[in-house]
Amino acid sequence: MKKQLPDTYYILMEKLQAVDFALIDLTLYLDTHPKDAEAVQQFNDLAQQSMHIRQEFEQQFGPLQQYGNSYVSFPFSWKKAPWPWQV
Repeated sequence: MKKQLPDTYYILMEKLQAVDFALIDLTLYLDTHPKDAEAVQQFNDLAQQSMHIRQEFEQQFGPLQQYGNSYVSFPFSWKKAPWPWQV
């Protein structure tokens, strides 16, 4: 049985996925156009947005990544939130 999650969970997850998809796309573009200053600036802006969205999500719903890429609360809460693929 799936946990009931607030709308905020899905809103933040969708924002994060959209920004991270754009970062992947820009990474591929910058691999072949490394001197495109506008694209580099856009990448950095999106990287900052991704970081802020991820922090907001993790504060409300728990860590998204393992191996020290995300902070956890005490007591250890890694298993508390559903995994993204479980929703």
